Amino acid sequence: MKKVPAAQVASPDQAMRADLPESVQLALGDLAGAAREGLLALSVGVGLGVMHELMAAEVDDVVGSKGRHDAERSAHRHGSEQGSVTLGGRRVKLERPRVRSADGAAEVKLESYEHFASRDPLADLVFERIMAGVSSRGYARTNEPVGQEVEAEASSSSKSTVSREFVERTRSALGELMSRRLDDVRLAALMLDGLEVCGRCHVVALGITTEGVKIPLGLWEGSTENATLATALLADLVDRGLDPEQGILFVIDGAKALAKAIRDVFGAPAPVQRCVRHKERNVLDHLAEAEREIVRRRLRSAWAIADHAKALASLRALAAELERSHPSAAASLREGLAETVTVQRLGASEQLRTTLASTNPCESMIEIVRRIQRNVKRWQEADMRMRWTAAGMLEAERQFRKIIGYRELANLAVAVEREIARSLPSPVPAPGMGEEVPEPATV
Repeated sequence: MKKVPAAQVASPDQAMRADLPESVQLALGDLAGAAREGLLALSVGVGLGVMHELMAAEVDDVVGSKGRHDAERSAHRHGSEQGSVTLGGRRVKLERPRVRSADGAAEVKLESYEHFASRDPLADLVFERIMAGVSSRGYARTNEPVGQEVEAEASSSSKSTVSREFVERTRSALGELMSRRLDDVRLAALMLDGLEVCGRCHVVALGITTEGVKIPLGLWEGSTENATLATALLADLVDRGLDPEQGILFVIDGAKALAKAIRDVFGAPAPVQRCVRHKERNVLDHLAEAEREIVRRRLRSAWAIADHAKALASLRALAAELERSHPSAAASLREGLAETVTVQRLGASEQLRTTLASTNPCESMIEIVRRIQRNVKRWQEADMRMRWTAAGMLEAERQFRKIIGYRELANLAVAVEREIARSLPSPVPAPGMGEEVPEPATV
């Protein structure tokens, strides 16, 4: 008896492929394998295919379709070679077509390949991840899956490569920060503060425009926070176009070196606001723990007074009281006391006083710098310290918002200019000007 084989029912997938060309079936098989590794791996496979199609289409546009003779063509196909593109945080190998000019003298660049082959996206991704706290050793683990076949031939995710990309990116950040032109920048306030990086001091400058926008202006490195260091930074800002004649309120932590640098570069009349938070900490450090809260409330109550004369009188009264029991605290309070109420003297609004009475905006920027530097295990040359600080300042800039009360900043700038004008000596009239000329005597 003849045996009849059982009928086999084709799956929907097999039925769909039955009438497809073999090349298409192979491509579908590759995509199905990538899909099993995850959606991102599937997307990478599709993306590489799209890149090939775009490059092939550009070759046709430049050279013409295959099989069609064109005596006037300006270029011809020249085979292919191994290239690489940036994909998923790594460099992936890619077979790219080549085109040469008709006379064979030069290679014709394909714009599509140049776009995909650019290393800028890789450098940007490395920078973003390290700014977010990813170490160079852990970078490869944060890459998106691209499939085993692509991953096996991928490159540029090793620690050394990541470090090189980051060095180049931060070097660009340092150059960008230190070359910013300030000719058209109208500042209402400029804050100076320092931070220590591996035993060295960085003095950083943060500007606040009359529109309330915070701008990192620059940094300078030295051994300590001294007047020479701060003067070099401020002079560099002037060299880059900052107008020293515009009315600017300077906000500092209280360091005498910073105040001296401001006077040397911008003149003695330049108004300086001492940071009230630094002053508060300095005073409280001289008191017993049990007495600090009372004095803290007295200080903050005085600094909250809008009237300049009353605020100054309240602080002087507190200093007189402290003189009897804590003379060192009284001396600390009296040192630079008038400069802690500069914003009141200029008539700043309550909202502006809250922001400009301290260096908190600048310290917030410094805190971001410290946060991104926490993964550094070994500091090397000065360039490295400067690069990381500059990168942190620019990262902070991306997170900045306009300050509270920014609509009053233009009025503050005008008040500063008027105060400076009043403090300048009146011009001396030229000899003979304004004097009556006696009539000649008649004989």
